[in-house]
Amino acid sequence: MSDSNRRTFLKLSGGVLGGMFAGSTVVAAERTDRFVVTGKDVPADLEIVHEMPEVDVTVVRGSEKEVKRSKAVKKYAPDVDIELDEPVEPTDVSELDDGAPEDPLSVLQWDKDVQNIDSVHERTRGEGTRVAVLDTGIAETHPDFQESLNVELSRNFTGDGGDHNPRGVQYHGTHVGGIVAADDNATGVVGSAPGTDLVDCRVFEALNGGASFGDILAAITYAARIDADVANLSLGAYPFPKKGNGKFYGGAINEVMTHANSEGTLLVIAAGNDGADLQHDGNVISLPAEGAQGLAVSATSSVGFDPVTGEADNPGTAPTSYTNYGTNAVTLAAPGGDTPAGGGTPDLVYNAFPQAAADFFGFDRPYVYLAGTSMAAPQVAGAAALVKSENPDYDANQVEAALKRTASVPDGEDKAYFGAGFLDVEAALDG
Repeated sequence: MSDSNRRTFLKLSGGVLGGMFAGSTVVAAERTDRFVVTGKDVPADLEIVHEMPEVDVTVVRGSEKEVKRSKAVKKYAPDVDIELDEPVEPTDVSELDDGAPEDPLSVLQWDKDVQNIDSVHERTRGEGTRVAVLDTGIAETHPDFQESLNVELSRNFTGDGGDHNPRGVQYHGTHVGGIVAADDNATGVVGSAPGTDLVDCRVFEALNGGASFGDILAAITYAARIDADVANLSLGAYPFPKKGNGKFYGGAINEVMTHANSEGTLLVIAAGNDGADLQHDGNVISLPAEGAQGLAVSATSSVGFDPVTGEADNPGTAPTSYTNYGTNAVTLAAPGGDTPAGGGTPDLVYNAFPQAAADFFGFDRPYVYLAGTSMAAPQVAGAAALVKSENPDYDANQVEAALKRTASVPDGEDKAYFGAGFLDVEAALDG
């Protein structure tokens, strides 16, 4: 099937399954050739795509008739493909007014300023930790990943024939990875935890390709297997029904997420960009954001940030126009960026961009402005690595507790958008 036909099919099918997002609104379709199954024994009579012996979940390839016939299968549901659909077009720094800075570009990172990342780096840069990023792939040739990216452990879970690097002009994962751990090398941008061991887990296929639910489950399990302290998932599905296949998907991902958490891997997940009240949205659920042991992150933004003066009307704690919310559904809020009411781009989040994508879009540099809960989640993932670095004996729950305990809801803001509150990295380092 061609990319264009595949894209049309997914969009037409999205009405049945609900919207899915990778920090954005996307669409989904059930597959007819792959299934997620549960059972005590690996179904040896089926072709195994992903074997996860740590949990009672396997991804297999075959027809539904073959799956039904397998004596090893207890329950099953079709695997699901999801597709990216960004809410904000990538924007280059060259499109700003006169006065846009030259390298280093970290002066454009209001998201790091509001977290006082420069001061935090005087204590720790995340050394001794590991963060896995489940996304579209991180470009290993990018100048800001020459120290942090662990190429040997990075994996492609899609089966599309490539390695972990993004295919075509996919850029989402490179931007997310940069927010976590872009090298502090006096050029370009800087990540929250440049000293962490960054592992790229590509779960999205080539250009216009999707990410399957089964591949995501396998990547979460892998992150736990390699002792990742944190796994960032700037992706998800909403709204999933709580009944039928939705109940099965919820059960499968809850089992995988609970296992990862028990192994010490904190799962940081984008809350989604539907502007939805997850607390009062009826008989539906957002996965994996509302899954077991997940730390769901909503997005905030600066207001009127001036990259020349560094001044803003709001430092970065205003809830964005698109973020999902819900007091018991959202764990923390963090900078994700938003389009200013008067237009422009400085209130978006600036970070790494693959060179291939920069060439395609005609940008001068491999860096770009984006916005979304996709950008907010890796702020927390990086902060979690910093906390773990300072407190190496902490397990996943203790790292999360430190982040929640030290967060606070800004004066005059609605708690439903913040959960425990806005991320406070410095305070979290002290527990």
